[in-house]
Amino acid sequence: METASNAIESLFEKAEAYGRTTYELSKLKLLETTNIVVTSLIARLSVILMISMFSFVLSIAVALWLGDLLGKAYYGFFIVAGFYLLAGIMLHFFLHKWVKKPISELIIKQALQ
Repeated sequence: METASNAIESLFEKAEAYGRTTYELSKLKLLETTNIVVTSLIARLSVILMISMFSFVLSIAVALWLGDLLGKAYYGFFIVAGFYLLAGIMLHFFLHKWVKKPISELIIKQALQ
C-alpha cells in the first residue's frame, strides 16, 4: 500500500511540475509574441513618422511656391489643402478596404509567428 501511495504522490508531483512548466512556457511565448508585434509596430511607426514629417515640410514648401506664383501666399496653402482633402476622400472611399485588410493581416501574422 505504501508503494501505491508513493507512486500516486509522485504522479501528482510530476503533474504539478508539468503544469508549472506549461504555464511558464505559455508566458514566455506570449512575451515573445508581444515583443515581436510591438517592435515591428514601433519600427513601422518610426518610418511613417519620418515620411509624414518629410511630407509636411514638402507641403509647406509647395504651398509657399504656389503662393509665390499666384501672388498671395495663402492661395498656395488653399490649393495644397484642397489636394489633401481630395486625396483623403479618395483614400477613404477607394483604398479603405485595401489598406485595412493588409494591416490587420500583418498584425495577425506577426502575432502568430
